Amino acid sequence: MRNLVAIVVLLSFCAACSHKEHHEEKAEWKELDSFHKIMADAFHPLKDSGNLAPAKKLATQLAEEAERLASSSLPEKLSNDEMKSNLEKLKTDSKALADEISKGATDDTIKQRLGALHDQFHKIMEASQGGHEDDEESEPHHEDEDDDD
Repeated sequence: MRNLVAIVVLLSFCAACSHKEHHEEKAEWKELDSFHKIMADAFHPLKDSGNLAPAKKLATQLAEEAERLASSSLPEKLSNDEMKSNLEKLKTDSKALADEISKGATDDTIKQRLGALHDQFHKIMEASQGGHEDDEESEPHHEDEDDDD
């Protein structure tokens, strides 16, 4: 019985350490968190109700946040060529979206570009979280699917 108690205590300790380590890894990249907030504010109204107004209003800010994110110091575990390439694409595509919106892009173009940008962001987010995501709203957007994201 003592062995069983010891095993349960040990497993609980390991689980708590693992959760703390995962939480600390997520919290170390503040530029990613900032971009995520703007992306959510721009994308979810479109996803939830077809409202493009926030995307149009936030496009320039989204591009600025992508620029900051791409030029930020990467967490050591993410400092590799693939991540740098993904961040550069996010920056370039965010700027292109803002430029297209400022030139009067059609709603369909904005929807397509923002959806692709959202997908690109989730590649980065998933890598930063060790290949998985914690919240159910984090699934990538796909134009040809009828899901809610």
